[in-house]
Amino acid sequence: MMLHILVLGLFPAAMAFAAASDLVSMTISNRVSLALVAGFFLVAWLTGMDWSDLGRHLLAGIVVLVVAFIFFARGWIGGGDAKLAAATALWLGFSHLLEYLLIASIAGGALTLLLLQWRRFPMPEWVTRQKWIAQLHDLKTGIPYGIALAIAGLMVYPETSFMKAL
Repeated sequence: MMLHILVLGLFPAAMAFAAASDLVSMTISNRVSLALVAGFFLVAWLTGMDWSDLGRHLLAGIVVLVVAFIFFARGWIGGGDAKLAAATALWLGFSHLLEYLLIASIAGGALTLLLLQWRRFPMPEWVTRQKWIAQLHDLKTGIPYGIALAIAGLMVYPETSFMKAL
């Protein structure tokens, strides 16, 4: 029962929270990524994941973390996005990593184009009184890429061995 709750609830809830948080505050808390990492190890232990599979999942997370932090250092993505992508890669492993990154890229590109287009139009004053909307509409603000990462993670997650085992 505990395993079902973790597999069906933790990853999707954390991804949804990360997307919502990034949308309204342009930040993704470290707690989200830490919860995903801790949850992965708990689920891996409860499912009896063997050491070789655990190592491959861990390596996928590390590879994504290194690449994502290079992107962060160049100013292409935020630090929260980098940590979320790595924590997600830990859950998905190499077997679903390419699909995840491809969907995240497409969703991120679409989100970027949509926001850039939306930002060209003036907003009514009563709408911009909402701080998060005004921030999202500001041309100087980045793109809440955590939304794209969450969409991609949620699309790929049902194909993972965790979900198929249920």
